[in-house]
Amino acid sequence: MRSAWLRWRRAALLPVLAAGLAGCGGTSAEGPPAARRPLYFDVKGLLDQQVQQLAASAPAVTKQVQLRGGALETVRVPAVRWPDELQIFYQADINKAALRGAYAVDSVRLPDGRLQHTYTRRPGQPNAPVSRLTVLTAGGQAQEIAANINQENALFSANKHLTMELSAGQLRRYRVQGTQKLVFFDTLRYGAEGRIDAR
Repeated sequence: MRSAWLRWRRAALLPVLAAGLAGCGGTSAEGPPAARRPLYFDVKGLLDQQVQQLAASAPAVTKQVQLRGGALETVRVPAVRWPDELQIFYQADINKAALRGAYAVDSVRLPDGRLQHTYTRRPGQPNAPVSRLTVLTAGGQAQEIAANINQENALFSANKHLTMELSAGQLRRYRVQGTQKLVFFDTLRYGAEGRIDAR
């Protein structure tokens, strides 16, 4: 199982590495961090908080991984390095300076009383890999977050669907499903899920 999880982690990070290689030699379009309040939902702030809480409480995690339509593998992991484990979810951050105004925002109250905020990428936004971010909140706290991420350049194309479920302000479950196509390689389909043991 550990080998399958490591293969998935490598597969999930390949687009990041490819994007870095494709962008070598360029200058950053993003200056110093803005001191103002985030324009959209603060995914990065939430993840930073969760990483800190999880590192302090050190819960075990039950992981499931499936690669290329193969068998679903499950294992319980007693210790997790949370900055690495949740790294891919930082890709759902839409509060970068270059993305200000890139998203249309729609908010609606659901029949159960929760608020659903949907951030949809506007047309003509090549620097915005997140096509849609949906956040369900109750009592001012996030309960569910889902993001669709699409990336494409000369080296690869990738589509990811990320989801996180929280209860009482604490992450309980997280999931990644996606496909990616690297130049000269077949399309890779993968899925991974982590369920955090009660603390």
